[in-house]
Amino acid sequence: MTYQPDSALMPGQLLARGVCRHLAGHGFAVVEEFVPERGKRVDVMALGAKGEIWVVECKSSRADFTSDGKWQGYLDWCDRYFWAVDEQFPTDLLPEGTGLIIADAYDAEILRMGPETKLAGARRNALIRRFAQHAARRLQALRDPEARLDAGV
Repeated sequence: MTYQPDSALMPGQLLARGVCRHLAGHGFAVVEEFVPERGKRVDVMALGAKGEIWVVECKSSRADFTSDGKWQGYLDWCDRYFWAVDEQFPTDLLPEGTGLIIADAYDAEILRMGPETKLAGARRNALIRRFAQHAARRLQALRDPEARLDAGV
């Protein structure tokens, strides 16, 4: 993972960056494009100081949202679930009972807190370990791009 200027990032990636900046400012550790299990990839996963896990899906347009039929599968992998969209997004499309974040490339604001559904302890522990390994591999890849690292970076 290397630095990319704004012009090289897709709209959803720019939203994710703003979300990550906001959540990091509130004490969360964040990773983008995290794979909680094979076949699933969340845009942002955030880990709080007390072990709480949030998933944020970033949608840059109506078409991006309507083409996503897999988001409900992410609910089993977090304590709170959020959508992150820009100010122009038609938020009435978003499902009830989910969190809402308005974001841009530089920051975000939580408008509606996602309802809390606590993860089972065993799943939380496994997910936190996977999160830590993923974050460490990403960091190592930045420091040593030629190193052989496990899949999932």
